[in-house]
Amino acid sequence: MTAELREQFSETLKKAMREKNTPAVSTLRLILASIKDRDIAARARGDGEEQITKDEILALLQTMIRQRQESIVAYESNKRAAQAEQERLEIIVIERFLPKQMNEKQIKEAIEHIVREKKVSGLKGMSCVMSELRKRHPGEVDFALAGKISKATLLASANGQ
Repeated sequence: MTAELREQFSETLKKAMREKNTPAVSTLRLILASIKDRDIAARARGDGEEQITKDEILALLQTMIRQRQESIVAYESNKRAAQAEQERLEIIVIERFLPKQMNEKQIKEAIEHIVREKKVSGLKGMSCVMSELRKRHPGEVDFALAGKISKATLLASANGQ
């Protein structure tokens, strides 16, 4: 599966180069370079893994999107519309490789299910909930949002609500 995703990056890069789609080319090169860096780090760990997994690639892509969203806010507050637009274009390119994202309601339902299933409550259960969410929904969840929802859900369950 990881090989398929890697091939998809390469094929999309070739297509973007043929179409002279500069934003897509630069974003795809950045993605491939980041994956290569992580692959090198995986080999250096010495655990027998030569490449990062699909889930690690999806997490990398989500991190890249989150970084760009933060940059957009900074650019807009400094009235740098062109740079903000460039970041938006990069997000569009990156999102093509992620599975469909869960909405807030779906994330809340998944968290509530995990809380009931694992019988956790209070903030001490947060790491358990987030870990399970990562396992069950790789690449589908905005973990910044999930963290807020998880915290509220666990606090409510600790207070008996």
